[in-house]
Amino acid sequence: MACMSRSRQRPRPNPEEPRQRDLFEVLYYSLGGRTRKLAETIAAELGVKAEDVTQRRRLVKDSYVFLGSGCYGGKPGRRLTQFIARNDFTGRRVALFGSSADGRSVHLKTLESLLKAKGALIAGSFHCRGQAFFFLNRGQPDSEDLGRAAAFARDLGPGTHTNAGQ
Repeated sequence: MACMSRSRQRPRPNPEEPRQRDLFEVLYYSLGGRTRKLAETIAAELGVKAEDVTQRRRLVKDSYVFLGSGCYGGKPGRRLTQFIARNDFTGRRVALFGSSADGRSVHLKTLESLLKAKGALIAGSFHCRGQAFFFLNRGQPDSEDLGRAAAFARDLGPGTHTNAGQ
C-alpha cells in the first residue's frame, strides 16, 4: 500500500519585505520593574520581546525603537542615557515611555532632548504613575495604565511607521 503524504507549501517570504517583528525594538531600563511592565505590554502589542538595555550594546539597523525608563531623581536611568550615547539615532523613529512616582514626565523630556540631539525623530510618548518606595502609588502601573500603554503601541505601531532615512 502506497503511503500518501500531504505536504503544505508555505509561501516563501519576500526578502525585500521586512517582517513586522524585525521593524520594532522595545528597550527599557527599570530598577523596580514598573517600566519593565510597560515595556512588556508594549512589546506584546507589537509582537516582539522587550529587552533591558543593560543586555544590549547596539540597535538593530533601521528599527523603529520604543525606549522606556523609570524616573530616578528626576532623571532617566543612567544606563539608558549611556545606551543612547553609544548608538546612532540619525533619522530613526523613536517612541518614549516611562513611569514616575510624581506623575510628571520630566525624565521623558530629558530623553527626548538627548535623542533629538542624536538625530532621532520622536514619534510620541507615554507616561503613567509608577510606584515609589514601598507605599507611594502602590500597584502602579495598574491594568488601566497597561491598557493605555498597549493602545499607545497600537497607535504608533504596525502600519504607522516608515523606514528610517526615507
